[in-house]
Amino acid sequence: MLSVHRMEVSQKMVPSRQIAAHSLPPHAVAQLAKAWLAEDTPNFDPAGVCVGSREVEARLLCKSPHSILAGSPFFTAVFQEVGCTVEWIFQDGDEIAPDAITLTAVVRGPARCLLLGERPALNCLARSSGIATRCSRLQKMAATAGWRGEVAGTRKTTPGFRLVEKYAMMVGAVSTHRHDLSGMVMLKDNHVWASGSITEAVKAARAVCGFSSKIEVECRSIEEAVEAAKAGADIVMLDNFQPKALHVAAAAVKQEFPHLLIEASGGVTPENIADYFSPCVDIISLGCITQGCPVVDFSLKVQRPNLAGKIHPLP
Repeated sequence: MLSVHRMEVSQKMVPSRQIAAHSLPPHAVAQLAKAWLAEDTPNFDPAGVCVGSREVEARLLCKSPHSILAGSPFFTAVFQEVGCTVEWIFQDGDEIAPDAITLTAVVRGPARCLLLGERPALNCLARSSGIATRCSRLQKMAATAGWRGEVAGTRKTTPGFRLVEKYAMMVGAVSTHRHDLSGMVMLKDNHVWASGSITEAVKAARAVCGFSSKIEVECRSIEEAVEAAKAGADIVMLDNFQPKALHVAAAAVKQEFPHLLIEASGGVTPENIADYFSPCVDIISLGCITQGCPVVDFSLKVQRPNLAGKIHPLP
């Protein structure tokens, strides 16, 4: 059954979902849209001859119930580049209705141009919405458990697609973590080994970043975490700790350094994340937010001439 009903969100929309789109630089979004179109159609479009430039209307259908919509600014930008318009029924952050097929938006424009934008736009929307859906579910798990820390993504993003994936995290109401190497200092095991010690690595990084950037250190033991804290780190990552060992280590470090932020990472999945919730853990980061994340199933269907026109909500 096709539904065009917009589901009312029962819980109050979190601020990050409301403001996420306002954080996107318009020029960056347009640049990505141009690049995706150029990749998909580098020269001629022979199939465009079949349809010509008559005005058509297409329905964007979501076939993954209970998904969170994300990526509409990128989807719209792709179609704007080819002279089409998009009318959204849902907005980013909305949970799409539980029906098997839900009308999500309507796209209008010249047939050949609309079909030029179809695949790049759908690819982006499917990926972005999949990430937002996973993030939203992880955040709900944390809230249900009463854990007050932050679920966070990582820098394990698709090359060239990071802005979209980090945006999807914002829509899904989790922390984006650092956006790139310039955003925050994270000293991993290779940095420590190359510099000689945690203390030396923190000292060298602080001399460059000054007060304006936080420094995080990846630690494999309580002793390394204590050394990082004493060296002036703002955050310690307890990396690849099993849940029971994590709770013990986090409590011990937090007791000595109560203002230190503690992050848990490594081996965390949607299936076991609840085991890592602890009052002494401030952040839990998961690479699977972007790596191996299921996509949301969308399709775009051009309406036949006798069906084209304004879309009216079905009863």
